Amino acid sequence: MQLVCEDIKNAGLLDFVAAWYIKAARYLDNRTEQNRTEQLYQQSQTKCAFVSTNSITQGEQVGVLWAWMLAQGVKIHFAHRPFSWSNEARGKAAVHCVIVGFGLQEVADKTIYEYEDIKGEPHAVKANNINPYLVDALNVILPSRTNPISPVPPIVFGSMANDGGNLLLDDSEKDAILKECPQAEKWIKPFLGADEFINNRCRWCLWLVDCPPSELRLLPPILARIEAVKEIRNASSRPATKELALTPALFGEIRQPKSTYLLVPRHSSERRSIIPIGFLSPDVIVGDANLCILNAGLYHFGVMTSSMHMAWVKYVCGRIKSDYRYTNGIVYNNFPWPALQANNHALLEACAQAVLDARAAHPNASLADLYDPLTMPANLLKAHQALDKAVDAAYGYKGANTDAARVAFLFERYQQLTSLLPVEKAKKTAKKSK
Repeated sequence: MQLVCEDIKNAGLLDFVAAWYIKAARYLDNRTEQNRTEQLYQQSQTKCAFVSTNSITQGEQVGVLWAWMLAQGVKIHFAHRPFSWSNEARGKAAVHCVIVGFGLQEVADKTIYEYEDIKGEPHAVKANNINPYLVDALNVILPSRTNPISPVPPIVFGSMANDGGNLLLDDSEKDAILKECPQAEKWIKPFLGADEFINNRCRWCLWLVDCPPSELRLLPPILARIEAVKEIRNASSRPATKELALTPALFGEIRQPKSTYLLVPRHSSERRSIIPIGFLSPDVIVGDANLCILNAGLYHFGVMTSSMHMAWVKYVCGRIKSDYRYTNGIVYNNFPWPALQANNHALLEACAQAVLDARAAHPNASLADLYDPLTMPANLLKAHQALDKAVDAAYGYKGANTDAARVAFLFERYQQLTSLLPVEKAKKTAKKSK
């Protein structure tokens, strides 16, 4: 990879298959420096195509590979969107692939092969242009941003324990501590990873941020766990982790909101048409398997649980196998929100509240139960359908009710919004002392 990628920035993020794309592009563009300058060459008419892991058209790999490919003059002629390709070898799992055909020359007829069922057969759709996300839209490369392009609240990671499991508790461990030290109850908080949130499972943590030292010393079972955290952190080869050994009673990274927040799982099954998200109290500790949005309201909940937002997620997010991998830098911060108008805002909030009310009508169901396509309640489905109409109205969207049409529309809106952003100044690099 180092040999093939040469001076491509951040090439370490790329899958091995990307090397073949890079080699192909170099073969196609076999001009010398002199005839590049004088343009005394005949453009190669060679075309090529690769079956590839779908990850090179999703997430952060797009910005690394395709920014370079487009700069070489590469144009995508046809593409198969993700499909399941079974390996004939015994015991081998199916992989999710794309096929990308490209060359340096422009072609009049471009085709995207869509798969309604990832294990089924494709249907061909004519395209004006095929961008690196395999969408009929402009050649947009989404950078990893630190701030949203729209005026919405920031999204951050949850808190990371970095504790070897000693600050986290299951029910039996919690009960054992309370049996010995009933006074420890106020220092034990509900804790949510993505799995606990979606599947309504109980987990707890020792949250000792404001625990006075004099009180902490009277809790022997907790002190034993803190001592174990200190030993694990001291044994680490990372200087930053060793430094955390100085405060072993605390999570390694603390980002707990101080008011109600919107929790977004970082990973979610592709079987769900919506990534389940929800409002949580600041007394519930959010782990780093989630992201959280501070100061979020019904408007933000409504847009993020709409088909419009999910179309964006499906096309631009990274994947683990085929499951969604929601990120702040690529997915949330680049998402083009609708222009906010008072009448649209009120309707959207009312529809978002209706979704929450529909969920509340099933108090014994987990979010996994509610958003399973086979068990989703009719009242929740109806509430989401009304919400989708309100979100479409907020965008002024009147296109087809398909993910491909929605994401093409969103790429246009992205271009409109980012064209108005100020150019970011390049970070200055520190000079090395001689």
